[in-house]
Parts: sequence; structure tokens; C-alpha cells
Amino acid sequence: MSKKIIYLVDGSGYIFRAYHALPPLYRKSDNTPTGAVLGFVNMLQKLIKDHFINGEGSHLALIFDKGSKTFRNKIFSDYKANRGETPEDLIPQFEIIRECVDAFNIPQLEIEGYEADDIIATYCKLAEIQKIDSIIVSSDKDLMQLVNSNTQMYDAMKNKLIGVDQVREKFG
Repeated sequence: MSKKIIYLVDGSGYIFRAYHALPPLYRKSDNTPTGAVLGFVNMLQKLIKDHFINGEGSHLALIFDKGSKTFRNKIFSDYKANRGETPEDLIPQFEIIRECVDAFNIPQLEIEGYEADDIIATYCKLAEIQKIDSIIVSSDKDLMQLVNSNTQMYDAMKNKLIGVDQVREKFG
């Protein structure tokens, strides 16, 4: 039996990367913005092709932020206060992206009051307890604190796996 590896995709990060990677695109029938949807689906298909067709990955889940307010805002009211508003043309694409993930039959998770990072960290710990390795698919440097002998990161844009040695090299 091959080793189990769960890929935990920072879905919110994927959405914003996709949004900023492509020019604005719109569905002709009703002028709904679709650029982030196209970019997201292309990135997801590439991840599946590169890491699941060959049997490397055994599990896959997409994790999303539920909203802008989390338990951290109760602790520190200015938490992420410098972050700008979500672009208007991105908002209608969130639901379409979730529908696409459903069409791929991939589990997706979001929990009110928590960021995707929190959920990813929890799943990494649960996977470690069950002797399942985790690969966090994200370019969010904050998630590098989770990297250990059972958890790595994968930056899909750079096609780069990040392990303990790479985190030490970057942060000392």
C-alpha cells in the first residue's frame, strides 16, 4: 500500500491568485465576470494532473475563508485592517468557483469565524496523528510555520515543494 498524502489547497489564496493572473473576462450571455473562475479551474486541473493522475496524492480538499471577520478580530479589532475590500467583479465569482469544485467532486470546507489557514493547520495536525503526510498548496508564507517532517508546502505557481530545509534557509 502506498503512503497516504493529503493535499490541502488554500482555496481563497487560489482564487485571488487566479483573479490577479488573468485580465478581466466576462460571460457573453449576461456579462458575469469569469476570469478568476477560469484561472482557478486551470490551476486546479493542473494540480490534479501533476499530483493525482500519477497516484502521488491520495486525498484532496479545498479550504476557503468564510468571511472577513474571524475570532482574531475579537482579540484585536485592527486585525487585517489594512487589507482592502474584495474587488466588486470578484464577488460573483466565488459561488461559481464553489460550484466548479462541487463539479470536480472535491470536498471543500469553510467555517464561520475562521480563516482557511486555521482549518488547514487543524487538518495538518489531524493528518499527522493518523500518519498521513500533508502538502499545503499555497504561497502564503504564514503557512510555512506548519512545515515539519510530516507537512510540506507546495507553491503551484513556482512548481516548488517547500520542506523544513527550505523554511530554515528562508527564515533562519
